[in-house]
Amino acid sequence: MKEKRKGFALGRREPLTDTQMLMFISIGIFAAMYIGAMLTLGGGFLKPQMIFDLLNDNAALIIISCALTIVMIGGGINISVGGVIGLTVMSCALFLNNNGIESAFLSILLTFLLALGIGLGFGLLQGFLVSHLEIQPFIVTLAGMFLARGLTTILSVNPVKVTNEGFLALVSTKLKISWLGYVAQNGNLIPAKIEIGAVVAVAVVFLMFLLLRYTKLGRGIYAVGGNRQSALMLGINVKNTIFWSYVISGLLSGLAGFVFLMHKPAGNASVAMRSEMDAIASSIIGGTLLTGGVGGVIGTFFGTMILATIQKIIALSPLNASWWQEMANGAMLSFFILLQSVVLMRKNRSGSRKRKGPDGKKKKTEDPAAQSGSS
Repeated sequence: MKEKRKGFALGRREPLTDTQMLMFISIGIFAAMYIGAMLTLGGGFLKPQMIFDLLNDNAALIIISCALTIVMIGGGINISVGGVIGLTVMSCALFLNNNGIESAFLSILLTFLLALGIGLGFGLLQGFLVSHLEIQPFIVTLAGMFLARGLTTILSVNPVKVTNEGFLALVSTKLKISWLGYVAQNGNLIPAKIEIGAVVAVAVVFLMFLLLRYTKLGRGIYAVGGNRQSALMLGINVKNTIFWSYVISGLLSGLAGFVFLMHKPAGNASVAMRSEMDAIASSIIGGTLLTGGVGGVIGTFFGTMILATIQKIIALSPLNASWWQEMANGAMLSFFILLQSVVLMRKNRSGSRKRKGPDGKKKKTEDPAAQSGSS
């Protein structure tokens, strides 16, 4: 009898978690939106190159959206990512034009390390202030955003166009996929092209997925975001977990700046302006709860693709004014915030049932962690 019960338990399908449910909703909305565009607009949406164009144009946004997702899962926020991108782009552009290094490889390598160093510096500083000094993350990262934008302006008020030939050769390098191409009217085969930055963005999504799902730090981020008190009782070092989430976020922001420069090789004081708002929207649309403890980078990736698809659809439709895109983004964001409210209500109700016995009275337990709601 015991073996049968055990076999039945093993064969029973586990219910979807909140993270999985919200992620599948995001994927479904993206698929429906893209298929609808294929059926109504046709044209470029019928070619695989359109997907690659969405990735090429939004590679940096995908990376900082992953950075935001990691921090938001842990119950924090980081609105300095756009400013860090701007500072990184300007610093790298100036360095490439003035370093005087003959070796193209060494010049690009040092520029890449400079980008990571800027992001790491912001991540370490902000992580320490938020985790160990326990200053509100919104205040800390708001100050970080102002600092980054101010430093960008100090470096140069005027636009700086990259003239380094080695880096420009890297910018023009694209991976060609012939079998996903199309035949032009003149009979020539036009292969599908994807930029190196887009490949880096997809690799970041994959690596952050592995980090959140299979590492101790990743599990700790979910636990801290779900319930800090329960995380402490489980023996998780809450301060270090929060600290490293901001360090990773800073590193990804620096990397996003380098990827942005590979897509548009020029620095400007207004680079990536308001991109932190787009990254937050991508995370929320991808299923990351504002309260923490629920979310994932796969959903965030599709959240970014949803916003990118909306932008492309509006650009190709008669309603190509900028305010239509803002309205569509706002409507999509509002929908997912309402959806998250429903998820939170369901979670609170299920947690309430677990803390009550069959007679409806509250259970007595000696373990306070058992009374905490954790994702």
